Amino acid sequence: MSLRSRLGAAFLPPPDEDDGAEPLSERGWQATVVGMHVISAALWALAVATAVADHDGSRLVAVLAVLAAFALAYLLAGAPALTGSAPVRAVGYLTVLVAGFCALGFLAPGLFFLLFLAYPQVWFVVHGRMTGVAWTVLLAVATAVGPLVRAVSGELARDVLLQTCVSLLFSLALGLWVSRVLHQSAHRAELIEQLERTRAQLAGAERERGVLTERERLAQEVHDTLAQGYTSIVVLAQTAAAQLATDPVAARERLTLIEEVARENLAEARAMVAAFRPVALDGSTLVEALARLADRFGRETGLPVRVDTAALDGGLELRRDEEVVLLRGAQEALTNVRRHAAARAVVIRVSVVGGEGVRQVSVHVEDDGVGFDPSRARGSGIEGLRDRVSSVGGEVDVASAPGAGTRVTVRVPAS
Repeated sequence: MSLRSRLGAAFLPPPDEDDGAEPLSERGWQATVVGMHVISAALWALAVATAVADHDGSRLVAVLAVLAAFALAYLLAGAPALTGSAPVRAVGYLTVLVAGFCALGFLAPGLFFLLFLAYPQVWFVVHGRMTGVAWTVLLAVATAVGPLVRAVSGELARDVLLQTCVSLLFSLALGLWVSRVLHQSAHRAELIEQLERTRAQLAGAERERGVLTERERLAQEVHDTLAQGYTSIVVLAQTAAAQLATDPVAARERLTLIEEVARENLAEARAMVAAFRPVALDGSTLVEALARLADRFGRETGLPVRVDTAALDGGLELRRDEEVVLLRGAQEALTNVRRHAAARAVVIRVSVVGGEGVRQVSVHVEDDGVGFDPSRARGSGIEGLRDRVSSVGGEVDVASAPGAGTRVTVRVPAS
């Protein structure tokens, strides 16, 4: 790197340095800038008053000209450099400060109390550590030139150098602390921004997961209610069509059932839109819902269905979601009996096991049909039922064998 490049890097900071940035809070930074403006105006007014009191004639004019140059440079370059990234204006303002304090060293060293304003401004307008150190040293050297030239003895020169070194060390310590605060504030601001982005991403992922969960739940509801109802309608319509010529009375009964199932499906659809509440349980108990379910299944298929709900005669209370799971389990099992079992009879039985406080309620649907091998069977209905039952802490058991019928058990913990 050439000497010109090194000097440029030291005294002309790039717009975005890594080791300095605006503070964390925008409101806090604005308050700091306003405070800097107020303090600057107050100290310059005090400097003018001091100059008028201590000097006169041409020296007073020269001192006031230097102070006016300070004020004008601050207005045109220093203030904009404080409120934004303006390296060229910052360098221009600091150049005026260095030249002005060098002149005050010859004209009015008593106004060096303005350094309490100048040194912090160096760090606020350049932000970077190395650049701040370079300009602080340059400013300290400029203030020492006049007093050293005017010193009449070596002792006075030594005192000037000592004062300059003390002032420089104090200014560097203060400036490095200011730079560190600004750097930490910028780092915190970056962390907060990252946190906000992460929070927004998590919120989006959670919303997406909720949408997917709701879609799955809706798909399961449609399968457990509307799809089964439509299956019944198709089977009943086929049976009625086959009986029209030979048994009109039976055909009319099937048509009546078709209307009944269609109305129930319509009610289920409306319930889904309203609140996903199963119509079969609307205003009734689980026992009554299972009885209606068995009655309709028997009328549709002609199979005898025996219902045993004596285990619930003791007034055991279940949560609504637990009742829904048990009812949906019975519906799914009966749908599979209709489609695959070729059964001659079906039994729906409710059982309660366990003592007080640790009890389980089960609904068993058993048929005497052809059976199957559960290890080879794969169906979305049973898998979906398992997911639904697991959501309330329950489980599903399927016991079957070829030629030995099937028993589906849905078990949930009693609350």
